[in-house]
Amino acid sequence: MATQIFVNLPVKDLNRSVAFFTKLGYTFNPQFTDEKATCMIISDTIYVMLLTETFFQTFTKKEVVDAHKAVECSIALSADSKDAVNKMVDKAVAAGGTIPNEASDYGFMYQHSFDDLDGHHWEFVWMDPNGVPEHQG
Repeated sequence: MATQIFVNLPVKDLNRSVAFFTKLGYTFNPQFTDEKATCMIISDTIYVMLLTETFFQTFTKKEVVDAHKAVECSIALSADSKDAVNKMVDKAVAAGGTIPNEASDYGFMYQHSFDDLDGHHWEFVWMDPNGVPEHQG
């Protein structure tokens, strides 16, 4: 069985976040959805649990970071092409997301990012498998 990943993110308004990510084309597992949380499906092995900040706080004694002011992680996902990267970022901006940085094109790799409504950083990356430079070690 392949390892699955569940990224847990605190959100201020669960319904608003669901509407945002729905506009990006994601769906949600109703078995793991209630007024406190939802399970967003990225792929067969990748899921994002969107948890209300109050519910998220029950899992840690640490302060929950305001992602508009500080970054704890960047969520990076692969895309099939440069065009697919740009389309996802365009959808995010149309849904209310913001662009923190311009796209980067390294020839063999292209990346662009957006911040969601709660300030979480999402990076989309396309990499040409035939163009990856050899490691110089």
